[in-house]
Amino acid sequence: MRVLGIDTALRTTGVAVVEKNGNVWRALEFGLIKNPQSAPHSECLMKLFNGVREIIARTKPDEVAVEGIFFSKNIKVAVILGEARGAVIAACGSLGVPVFEHSPRSVKQALVGFGGAHKGQVGKMVMAMLGLREAPPEDAADALGIAICHLQQQNPLAAARIKPL
Repeated sequence: MRVLGIDTALRTTGVAVVEKNGNVWRALEFGLIKNPQSAPHSECLMKLFNGVREIIARTKPDEVAVEGIFFSKNIKVAVILGEARGAVIAACGSLGVPVFEHSPRSVKQALVGFGGAHKGQVGKMVMAMLGLREAPPEDAADALGIAICHLQQQNPLAAARIKPL
């Protein structure tokens, strides 16, 4: 099974494609979709939409896993993140790839065994599980972790599937 993991943000979105075949895990690719601080909001959303579509077309994942929304005291940040997630989910939906979400705590729990783990701990576990020699960028490590978490599910449908209204 092949999963595209996405750690969504407006300016720097982590993306990673992980494949699991039996007990063998492989990171097929990982990286970042970056938007400059000076880029207009609408341009950033289009770059996310198009970037995710390109990755899906190139890597052909069976499913996409995204990080679920988290509590934010700053409403502006929450709205911007929601818009970025919308662009990502719309890109997946436009190509017919099902999208599932995992809470940040469940991703950390799946990787490290503790829902309050630090990003550094997640990054080290991702490196160990996938046999990576160098640490990926932080947002890409998070995307790898989200994909791994999804693949670890005994029943992928146990994850919260994002359903149409």
